[in-house]
Amino acid sequence: MSAGFSLQQVQAESQRQPALPGWLLLSPLLLWLLLFVIAPAAILLVYSFCRRDALGQVVYDFNLENYKRVFDPIYLRILWRSLFFAGLSTLFCLVIGYPVAYFIGKAAENMRNLLLVLVMIPFWTSFLIRTYAWITILKSEGLLNSLMLSTGLVSLPIEIMYTPAAVIIGLVYAYLPFMILPIYGSVEKLDNALVEAAMDLGAGPLRAFSTVILPLTWPGMVAGALLVFVPALGMFAITDLMGGARVPMVGNVIQNQFLQARDWPFGSALGVTLMTLFILVFWLCSRKLKPLS
Repeated sequence: MSAGFSLQQVQAESQRQPALPGWLLLSPLLLWLLLFVIAPAAILLVYSFCRRDALGQVVYDFNLENYKRVFDPIYLRILWRSLFFAGLSTLFCLVIGYPVAYFIGKAAENMRNLLLVLVMIPFWTSFLIRTYAWITILKSEGLLNSLMLSTGLVSLPIEIMYTPAAVIIGLVYAYLPFMILPIYGSVEKLDNALVEAAMDLGAGPLRAFSTVILPLTWPGMVAGALLVFVPALGMFAITDLMGGARVPMVGNVIQNQFLQARDWPFGSALGVTLMTLFILVFWLCSRKLKPLS
């Protein structure tokens, strides 16, 4: 009876609305969201329906001309290229990051922290410094071409810089840790008894992986894909530095509209479109968080 009573108390406590101290603890987060997420998004939405006059000033009147320009074939091609590059980068991060995350998750406990530190080491250095380091490696007279020329693998330097391949390399390098860490969290919670039970029932390594390990680590894979795909879609620094502005993505177009063309209404419309894509991707990934059956 006492156990039943305590269970009812726990259920009642879990259903109770947060009191004033709870809201006070949440207030810094709510204030941050209001100032740096909701307010900028609202400003962007308002500007997207404005227009720019002949003098370059923003005129506050409601129109859909900016959104009509978004669906111009030129910008649709750039948007498609952005989706393709972000998706391809996410796929490469998953293929590279899953084995690494699985190895770390199954390593001895005294080694896990060291391996995680090795994954996080790139964040100890400035993002720009790491990007310029890749430029030094990939350029025609860089480390990679010098090594291949000295070993006789190639007779002429390979042009990698300022190509789509360089952009993909930069995106994968920048966001690979964001794929490894969520998958590692799922692997660490994986119950080895379930894998052993599948082996005892006659499943081979491949069957055990596809029917036990993969479904149980699926939430980490989806979370990692979300953490990689969303920022990669709006990235502009890597495409500028490693793509040489020859491979523009939607992030580059938005940056140019605000800083060079000074067409804030159209840049805002592109930003709202990109934000809508983010919400759509988040919604799809949230639906996929349920493990595979």
